Amino acid sequence: MNDDQFNTLDEKINALIALCAAMKQENQLLRASQHNWQTERQQLLENNRQAKSRLESVLSRLRSMEQSQSA
Repeated sequence: MNDDQFNTLDEKINALIALCAAMKQENQLLRASQHNWQTERQQLLENNRQAKSRLESVLSRLRSMEQSQSA
């Protein structure tokens, strides 16, 4: 292997190392972002469940009031 081939190979290896490092960093950022979205989703689902429960409670009280007025 002559010097030009060795230098070309060395440059390609260095480029691959840099690409690997960049992809690793991007992957870490994506995983953190995914975790944040999952956490936010769980909070939204819980808020939705609580709102549904409150709404059902209000509807139940309204139905009860309506029945007591018609009786």
